[in-house]
Amino acid sequence: MISREEILELHGDDTLFADGFDDAIIGVAVGFDSGRVIYSVKKMIEILFKDAGMPVDEAYEYLEYNTFGAYVGKLTPIYIETI
Repeated sequence: MISREEILELHGDDTLFADGFDDAIIGVAVGFDSGRVIYSVKKMIEILFKDAGMPVDEAYEYLEYNTFGAYVGKLTPIYIETI
């Protein structure tokens, strides 16, 4: 896993992160979306389940409302649901 510090070193201080979810980072986009941090939705839910004691469905709803729809500029993180 790549650390927040390594990402900042490679992509600059303007890189955006979802606070509290560093363990859910699975990479950084290249090409058109270069520099956008990519998170695993499954890992984010696991973090909320373990750290906040949220049931899985509540954790997903929380992320949907508070995180997935938040646009904070061209470096807004990307959230991936694996199949």
